[in-house]
Amino acid sequence: MSKKINLLMFSGEYDKAMAGLILANAARDIDVEVTMFFSFWGLFLVRDPEKMTLEDKSIYEKLMDVITPKGPGQLPLSHLNFSGLGRMMLEEMMEEQGAPKLIHFLKGARKKNIKFYACKLSVEIMGFKPEELLPEVEIIDAAAYLKDALESDVQLFI
Repeated sequence: MSKKINLLMFSGEYDKAMAGLILANAARDIDVEVTMFFSFWGLFLVRDPEKMTLEDKSIYEKLMDVITPKGPGQLPLSHLNFSGLGRMMLEEMMEEQGAPKLIHFLKGARKKNIKFYACKLSVEIMGFKPEELLPEVEIIDAAAYLKDALESDVQLFI
């Protein structure tokens, strides 16, 4: 019998995104099916900074794009961020230990065919356009997410 894990990624913070992606990659390594559902601030993890656009956006959507992280490379820490200094220190500490950075775990998840879903309503509210997200991301509604979560052996909210 195969196992399945479902992670709801609500946070847009580096350390929480790391935790989710570490678990997702580890689960795939032991042949567990993994789905990740990104909502609200979690969408910044799957936003492609190279594909961002201000075209056809409201003033609020444009403002949100300007003041929020452009993608996974700009996520702040949840605590002790200190305008990015805390994250820089954490990344240096990780490098000293030979630990991969967040972007490497994200690339690994993409290569391992972890299913990425974005919350349809969150995408609309936050003003994202589907083409601004990574190509692996499928936009689904809450009912589709819940169906997937109910079919999973483990559900985590990060």
